[in-house]
Amino acid sequence: MAKPNKPQILLTNDDGIGSAGLWAAAEALAQLGFVTVAAPREQHSGAGRSMPHASDGVLREEQVTIHGKTWTVYAVGGSPAQTVQHAILELMPRRPDLVVAGINHGENLTTSITISGTVGAALEAAAFGVPALAVSLEMPKEKQRGESDADFSAAAHFTAHFGQLMLQADGLPDVDVLKIDVPSDATPETPWRVTRLSRSQYYVPVSPGRERLTEPVRVDYEIRFDQDLLEPDSDVYAVRVAREVSVTPLSLDMTSRVDLAELERRLGAPTRGHR
Repeated sequence: MAKPNKPQILLTNDDGIGSAGLWAAAEALAQLGFVTVAAPREQHSGAGRSMPHASDGVLREEQVTIHGKTWTVYAVGGSPAQTVQHAILELMPRRPDLVVAGINHGENLTTSITISGTVGAALEAAAFGVPALAVSLEMPKEKQRGESDADFSAAAHFTAHFGQLMLQADGLPDVDVLKIDVPSDATPETPWRVTRLSRSQYYVPVSPGRERLTEPVRVDYEIRFDQDLLEPDSDVYAVRVAREVSVTPLSLDMTSRVDLAELERRLGAPTRGHR
């Protein structure tokens, strides 16, 4: 049993229970508190915050030995967001103090993060009122959906670093999730900066080029960006140009930060009568 005063941390991902990034994060977070590992049974990259009706919700307990230490973990028949729900509602002794999603195989950058299962899991945790991290390591496209020989040590360092800060923080205004993206060549000494989501394209959809519309295909993508068009304070600029760790604050409130009264005027809203 975990000690009552020890922080409760839920660790999940979208790459599945066997992911090398997941276990690098588990080892790093173990120094901060009691870590419950619950991850999708299968690969769920690109699942966003989806709740597929076809998910069976089966929770399978497994034993995994990492560097001589045996962990009891849970493989979940569901998406990353569903995994968070099952873990908080059924597996943990109490509501977690922190949820970490990652370490993802591949960077999660720009406004396309709504596609990310890693970010989707963190947002689901935030919906429960739990502070969350979504951590990703930059790597080539061909290694993003499978097992990788990447070095996760720097990403693990920053997972523990920002995990500790989130556990100590007494609430950050309008910050529900910290999205952490680590360059592939980073070390624990690599600088980090607070960034915003770039509006530039990064994961660019590519036409499947099929001959018949009835031919089963998937729209592919390629990583592409124009450095001259990048915002200097953006996540893409930090990771791909400055080679620094990007720390992007995310909010569940996706309302545009405009002057709502001014927008009403520009949209021609009818004048409200006095009540």
